[in-house]
Amino acid sequence: MTYELTHAERIRYKRHQDAAYQAGEEAVTDLQDALALAGLALPALCNDGPVGCRGFVRLGGCGVALANRLAEVIAAGAHALRDQQL
Repeated sequence: MTYELTHAERIRYKRHQDAAYQAGEEAVTDLQDALALAGLALPALCNDGPVGCRGFVRLGGCGVALANRLAEVIAAGAHALRDQQL
């Protein structure tokens, strides 16, 4: 026997899905902006829609040079944050 969601449950689920989608959109924008500050861009970065009522951002593929540069920028930022905390 299959459980049928009530009308109220369907509405709550839809709201969670909508919120997750919006969170994904905001995360993509924030990441694009942060990457742009470092002069970087991930060509396939996109919101992949909600997965299980959670936002999901697809980072996509990139070349080795971009991946290495991204690693450098992340490491430099992490070191700067660590140094600020000391």
